[in-house]
Amino acid sequence: MKRIRIRSRGRSPVWLAGVMLLAGLTVGCRGDEGQTAESGFGGMGESLTGRSITAYMGNSPAAEAIRTLLPQFEARTGLKVDLTSFSNEQLSQKLSVQFAAGSTSPDVFMFRPLEELKAFGRNGWLQPLDSFSESDPEYDFADYSPTAIESVTYNGAIAAMPLSTEQQILFYRKDLLAQAGLAVPTTLDELEAAAKALHDPVNGVYGFVARGQRNALVTQLSSFLYSEGGDFQKGDAAAINTPEAIKGIGRYVTLLKRYGPPGVFNMGWQQAAGLFSQGKAAFYTDASAIYSIAMGSNQSSIGDKVGFALFPAGQAGARPFNVTAWGLGMSSGSVHKEAAWLFIRWATSKEVVMKSQQMGNPGARRSVWNDPQGVSGFPAEYIGVVTESMRVGVGHDRPQVVNVGQARDIIGDIVVQGLLDEDISAAADKANRDFQALIDGEKSK
Repeated sequence: MKRIRIRSRGRSPVWLAGVMLLAGLTVGCRGDEGQTAESGFGGMGESLTGRSITAYMGNSPAAEAIRTLLPQFEARTGLKVDLTSFSNEQLSQKLSVQFAAGSTSPDVFMFRPLEELKAFGRNGWLQPLDSFSESDPEYDFADYSPTAIESVTYNGAIAAMPLSTEQQILFYRKDLLAQAGLAVPTTLDELEAAAKALHDPVNGVYGFVARGQRNALVTQLSSFLYSEGGDFQKGDAAAINTPEAIKGIGRYVTLLKRYGPPGVFNMGWQQAAGLFSQGKAAFYTDASAIYSIAMGSNQSSIGDKVGFALFPAGQAGARPFNVTAWGLGMSSGSVHKEAAWLFIRWATSKEVVMKSQQMGNPGARRSVWNDPQGVSGFPAEYIGVVTESMRVGVGHDRPQVVNVGQARDIIGDIVVQGLLDEDISAAADKANRDFQALIDGEKSK
């Protein structure tokens, strides 16, 4: 199959048709529930009635919200959406197999930009969305944070619309800090000191918990790197052994090794969040999207004792990740691009994101976090932390390469070696060589 690399395109007849339909969709989405497709589109309903597109969704609360609201879209537009859901790994495999075979289906699909954007973009499977989104004033493209857009940008083109974002935040036990007379940590130095003070394994409370599995820990390690002035790479140069990166890695290793629970090597986010929700850790850092799990069930004894804080500052300030966890993209091979954009536009619109967030799914648009209706179901402290993290965050949480899993293994091994009392600097030097070889190998293909 001939590869077509993603690039910005001019205003084709398909784009112009999309603009005409978008004008009608704005009217339709704001009209009464009882409107017919044609009346809701100012006469454009006939161009959609009887047409259909296919959409593949991942295992995400945002996807379930779209599925729940989909009948409203179909009734208002007359467009039929054949929507199918898959597990995350099944979805990635399904998309890769179908697109590699030259399939024009699905027209629209969810994907994980930070895991799959490079591969999908390099293979030419992603339709640039710049001309659709930026030329539609009703869509309000500026409502997304710059870092959320950074996460879905490939070779300078917008490859997807952000569907859900998440930020790394600090969860803490309000009661334990109060009992010890400690303030909420605002720096990494303060976090380490507070974790030490509250570390009480004899009584079943550990000072700190986070992911310790080699591959899984890398995303949570990222904010430690950024806050100390480091990163995984600088362009095409591996940078995991710089003094700043080593300092960030050292912070993470120290917190886990000295103040973490036994068996931390086996902890992904599920195990770490579970331990915190059981009241067995004073501090926990992970993605904001799992706040309800970290707080525990309705029967949990710590739910009202959980606090939320901005990721603590290092020598470069507070630099948590703020990333697009899921994006909604369009196939470059779709033969229904204008209809596909209508669906993407609707699914990521302010109205749908608001309804989705009211269902408990943190949204990607800044406006829903600034609207009392959009935040009524979230703790006040959590809202402030999320909005500030959106403002100061970094738009990636893992190495930006095609073979993300391999890169994560290489980098995560530095932490593992540190937990085993091996020299972090030596481990970082080896990892940097291996990571650079991976980057160079991808460039040569």
